[in-house]
Amino acid sequence: MGDGSFPEWALRHDRLIVASGLLVVILLAWAYLLMGAGMMQEMSGMLMPMSMGPWTFGHVVLMLIMWAVMMVAMMLPSAAPTILLYGVVARRRSKGNALVTASSAFVFGYAVVWAAFSLVAVTLQFGLERAALISPMMETTSIAVAGTVLITVGLFQWTPLKQACLRRCRSPLEFITEHWRPGVGGAFWMGSRHGVYCAGCCGSLMLLLFVGGVMNLAWIGGLALFVLIEKLAPAGHWISYGAGVLLVEWGVATLLGLAKWLL
Repeated sequence: MGDGSFPEWALRHDRLIVASGLLVVILLAWAYLLMGAGMMQEMSGMLMPMSMGPWTFGHVVLMLIMWAVMMVAMMLPSAAPTILLYGVVARRRSKGNALVTASSAFVFGYAVVWAAFSLVAVTLQFGLERAALISPMMETTSIAVAGTVLITVGLFQWTPLKQACLRRCRSPLEFITEHWRPGVGGAFWMGSRHGVYCAGCCGSLMLLLFVGGVMNLAWIGGLALFVLIEKLAPAGHWISYGAGVLLVEWGVATLLGLAKWLL
């Protein structure tokens, strides 16, 4: 650096570093999903594709990593405004000291919550596979299960819990003001707290992955885009309500189709 050392440059450009770091993490997560989905499609015609292998410890870890990375890819873009705003507030309150470290702790706390959610998702995947209700692309093969999930998720969109969590996710400044804690430890706590709100808001939507296919990139991208719109669009709460109605109608139509087939 011509006008100072690297630490001085980093201190002056800490917000740029945080924003760039977020972008890199998101791009790497999506790159992992792209490669993983491609491998799954190539292996889907094999006798024992990756997702349907024996549930050894290594297989569980592999599935857990896959889900955790997918949650980061899908959820981190919609959390970016809160993370970046946290950086602005933290810089003003701490005069720029350790902003990158604190922001990283915030992101890590957020990711820990979604890693815990990933464990729940892997457990559901295991149950569906044991019941022979899931395909090699990790899409439910049961019309009854698909219809039930669609209706359940649609109804949840209208619950007070969903809307309360959505309001928190849509109001970064309110969240940061209400839950502010100083230091790196405080940043981790705030990140995990924000992760809990986001899981309460969007966790049910992630169950739709079992309907459209966990490794269906178009479905993953569509859900990620909806989460982004629901959280950031001016009329996001109305979009949430509307999506709930559509999901219930879709689920009812699915179950009615099954009933007609059975009759």
